[in-house]
Amino acid sequence: MTSPTSPYSDPGVAVRSAPPVIDDDPVPPPAAAQAVPPAPRLNPLVIVEAVTRTLQGLRPAAELAVMALLAEGHLLVEDVPGVGKTTLAKALAGAISASVGRIQFTPDLLPSDIVGVNIFRADARDFEFIPGPVFNHIVIADEINRASPKTQSALLEAMQEDQVTVEGRTHTLPRPFVVLATQNPIEMDGTYPLPEAQRDRFMMRLSLGYPDAAHEVTMLEEQEFVDPLTDVHPVATLEQVRTLVDSVRRLYAAPAIKRYIVALASATRDDPELVLGASPRASNLLLRASKAAAALAGRAFVLPDDVQRVIGPTWGHRLILRRTATGGADGLDYVNRLVARVRVG
Repeated sequence: MTSPTSPYSDPGVAVRSAPPVIDDDPVPPPAAAQAVPPAPRLNPLVIVEAVTRTLQGLRPAAELAVMALLAEGHLLVEDVPGVGKTTLAKALAGAISASVGRIQFTPDLLPSDIVGVNIFRADARDFEFIPGPVFNHIVIADEINRASPKTQSALLEAMQEDQVTVEGRTHTLPRPFVVLATQNPIEMDGTYPLPEAQRDRFMMRLSLGYPDAAHEVTMLEEQEFVDPLTDVHPVATLEQVRTLVDSVRRLYAAPAIKRYIVALASATRDDPELVLGASPRASNLLLRASKAAAALAGRAFVLPDDVQRVIGPTWGHRLILRRTATGGADGLDYVNRLVARVRVG
C-alpha cells in the first residue's frame, strides 16, 4: 500500500513508506523538479557487482567508487600497499568500457608528464600537442603523495574544471572523467602530505583495509593461476554511463535536505575544535554524493540517511582537527560526532 508523499519526494509521486518528517512546513519542489526523471535504463548496482567480483569482501569500497563516478567526483584511496587500491581503479574502468591512464607518481615526476607537452614538428613548422595520461576517462594516480607538491598541483585544474591548459591553450578532457588516486599512509618513507587545496578536490576518501580470513583464502584460490582483472568485462557503455550521471544529477533533493547539509557545514565552521571546517564546495559535493547514494538505493529523491551514509567519506579528509593539525590525521571521528549532535530538520 502506498502512503502520502513526504517532504523528500516529489508531491506527485507516491512512495511505499513515508520517511520521518523533518519539517512541519510544506516543502513543494520548484517547477523544475515537478517531474521526477525517469529511472535510468542502466541499474548502477550492475556496475557495483562487476567491481565487487574483483575485490573480495570489499563491496562497500566498490559502492563508494561507483557513487563517485555517478556524482562526477574524484576518489582518494588511502591504505598500505598491496590491499587492492589499483585493482579497484582498473576494475571500475573495465566495467564501464572506459579508457584508462595510469600515472606512477615519483619524486622526479614533472607536471608535463601528467598533462602533456607541445612538440615542434619541423615538417609542419608548428607545435603539436601530445596529450598526457590525464586525457583518459579514468586516471589512476598511483601513490600520489610520492611526488612533489608542484607536480601534485598539476591535477588541480583537471579535477576542478575537466580541462587542462598548456602554454595558453585549453584542452577539454573526456566525459566521464574520474581521478582515482591512491595514497600511502603519510608516515611511510618518501611521502609528501597532500596540501589542503589538493585534498579538497577529491569528493571522497576511503580506506580498503585488510580482508578477513575467509575472503583472503578465497582470493588466494581464485588468483592462484589467473589475474583477477582478466574476469572484468564491460557491463555498461560510456553513453549509458553519461546518461546515468545526468539522471543522478537531476534527482530531487527537498529544501529540508539542503538545510540539513548547510546546518552540518555551519556547525564545523564555528567549532573551536577545528582548524579548517567544511567549505561551500564540501556542501555541494555532499549533496551530489547523497544523490548518488539515493540512486544506488533505487530512489528518485534524497533522504537524510543518504546524507549520513556518505558524509564520512566526503568530509573526513577535509576537516582538520586543531589537536591533530600537524599530525596528518583526518576528521572522520569528528564527522561521526557531528552527525550525532546536529538535528535533522
